[in-house]
Amino acid sequence: MQIFVNGKAMQLAAEAMSVQALVEQMQLTGKRIAIERNGDIVPRSQFAHVQLHADDKLEIVGAVGGG
Repeated sequence: MQIFVNGKAMQLAAEAMSVQALVEQMQLTGKRIAIERNGDIVPRSQFAHVQLHADDKLEIVGAVGGG
């Protein structure tokens, strides 16, 4: 299955994958990130429940500290 992450095509081995599984695969677990899927924010509490589909467009951004 192909999805797009931050504008780049990404092939997933699994036909069915949750946002949480993608976060784990990308080694982003525990990091302060926000994910938008097809223009809608995915709440962190829903990562395990939201399933990815072919051609989904995700934007993943990380929080940056500073001041």
